[in-house]
Amino acid sequence: MSLQSKIMEQMKVAMKSKDTVALQSLRAIKSEILLANTKGGEAGFTEDDEIKLLQKLVKQRKDSAALYTEQGREDLAAPELAEAAVISQFLPEQMSTEDLKVFIKKIIANTGATSMKDMGKVMGMASKELAGKADGKAISTLVKELLS
Repeated sequence: MSLQSKIMEQMKVAMKSKDTVALQSLRAIKSEILLANTKGGEAGFTEDDEIKLLQKLVKQRKDSAALYTEQGREDLAAPELAEAAVISQFLPEQMSTEDLKVFIKKIIANTGATSMKDMGKVMGMASKELAGKADGKAISTLVKELLS
């Protein structure tokens, strides 16, 4: 089942249960999918593209929530976090920090990286192999920690 059909099914459920937060989140996903399809065409939209799109939407919501929290606007931050949680349901399960650390150590060993000069090489491989399985910020933080 494609992401678009999953979204449509969940939208029906959200409409029936009158869950406005879920409905708004699902409509945002649907809108982004339609936009991506018009730009790249139906054939150019792969599962990796879907994951990147969902990650982008979650990141936008979390960044907005962080800004609202910084400014003391919890009333605006809470809906953003709720939407991020709804969108996250469609992402593959994220790796734990321990698993991520083990995986990055393997990449460092495979690339022969020894210092921060090699961070770009390690990040390139890690980002490619861990796409959808881990947050880019978490990957970056661990790579810096392990190469320092």
